[in-house]
Amino acid sequence: MASDLLTIRQASEWATQYLHRNVTPSNISYLTQYGRIQKLTDNGNTLVSKEDLIRYYESYVGKRETKWISILGEDLNWALSFDYLKESERTKHVHRLHPYKGKFIPQLVEYFLDGHTDDFKKGVYFQKGDIILDPFCGSGTALVQANELSMHAIGVDVSAFNALISNAKIAKYNLAELYNEIRKITSSLRQFISGSNTREFGSKLLEFLADFNKRYFPSPEFKIKVRTGQIEEDEYGQAKSREFEQIYKALLSIYKIELKQEKIASNFLDKWYIKSIRQEIDLVRSLIEQVQDTNTRNALTVILSRTIRSCRATTHFDLATLKEPVLATYYCHKHGKICKPLFSILDWWLRYSQDTISRLSQFDKLRTETSQICLTGDSRTIDIIKELGMHYPALAKLARDQKIKGIFSSPPYVGLIDYHDQHAYAYDLFHFERKDQLEIGKLSNGQGPEARKLYIQSISEVLNNCRRFLVDDFDIFLVANDKYNLYPLIAEKSGMRIIKRYKRPVLNRTERDKGAYSETIFHMKAK
Repeated sequence: MASDLLTIRQASEWATQYLHRNVTPSNISYLTQYGRIQKLTDNGNTLVSKEDLIRYYESYVGKRETKWISILGEDLNWALSFDYLKESERTKHVHRLHPYKGKFIPQLVEYFLDGHTDDFKKGVYFQKGDIILDPFCGSGTALVQANELSMHAIGVDVSAFNALISNAKIAKYNLAELYNEIRKITSSLRQFISGSNTREFGSKLLEFLADFNKRYFPSPEFKIKVRTGQIEEDEYGQAKSREFEQIYKALLSIYKIELKQEKIASNFLDKWYIKSIRQEIDLVRSLIEQVQDTNTRNALTVILSRTIRSCRATTHFDLATLKEPVLATYYCHKHGKICKPLFSILDWWLRYSQDTISRLSQFDKLRTETSQICLTGDSRTIDIIKELGMHYPALAKLARDQKIKGIFSSPPYVGLIDYHDQHAYAYDLFHFERKDQLEIGKLSNGQGPEARKLYIQSISEVLNNCRRFLVDDFDIFLVANDKYNLYPLIAEKSGMRIIKRYKRPVLNRTERDKGAYSETIFHMKAK
């Protein structure tokens, strides 16, 4: 047994030979720190078991780590995967107030902002009371984490809706007032629905669906038969879908349910919502507009936006892609049974209302007496102090007197996301001004040479504009998947140097592609 125990250094040497790749002492320390292998001690020396190491490296998680490092490179910092965190911790309190593509997890922000050091992060770059800037604020993750860490923060985003989400997360609320407004709106919505056949139709449809699915898609027997090749899923699913559609059409006729809106689709709301859903959305929106308190109204706006995102007329497996409106029942590959479109927003409104109150309450217990705000504007040209002066004069004075200590941000990637389009439903419903033409790296520009050239120029302009508000000895951390190696030139054009790269695996992606993927955190300073 004694020969099975190794020091951290011995373990790294053994693992290097066992895996045929370089395994550092820091890699082994990470495994003990996060409970991947047991940490033993002998006269103050840390020891690990060779048997524990073998068991880990042969496990799913261990094999994934080994495989990804072989694909993505030996410089991959697995500690920054945060793979030890539960999903609920990665989306804690207000961080899941509204869906948003392309956001980073709060622990990544915290890692670089807080006061700890380790084998990878050798220095402390920010202190309590510092001001942090995020010029690509997105959904406000950096603002929230700055608050938790007793730091002030300023965000800038070209999207008015992104600014709304960010500011809703860090605002202070009278939760009793918010709850009361939710209760009143819910009561009006129930009364509105009671005057139609929608709820009765929905209950009857669910009753027929449950019976049909139990008969033809029993769980787990159906999925086992699909997996073992006894049933050809697509053919069987489509056949049964057509069979149930006759029942569905009969119920629509009996309850006189109209699916399509009267007007020709001219915008997102006209195209992607069943008539009864659209009517309920318009009702709730009109009630929210009557709320006097700005913060309460913004929170209700976020709840309604989150609700209607879940109520679009599409399949469960195409929520992120939106191919064509689906107004009929269908075979659902995600759930392995016949599913239906939604006919009322009530259930989702109730779920998200309760969730929002809970998350705001959780964050309220953690918040510090610091200031955060997201400004709507173009980070290439915005005068941060001037804009703050109009919206938040106290923070403007602080930023002018002590200056901003640095930046933590995740710039948009080249040709990956159209940031306004991902929330098209909210822009249509709440009449936010769209500024698609100001997006950097937008999907429609593609990823070709001209798009990359424009991207380099745009990000450089952002950094050059922002650095005039920073202290002389600033620290900038930018998170990017730089597959085209653009950031060295961006740094050069911004009068900066990249002093360190932290390369991390991205494990918890929402896309169907779960392949090996990494991003780099570039630490930049003035030349």
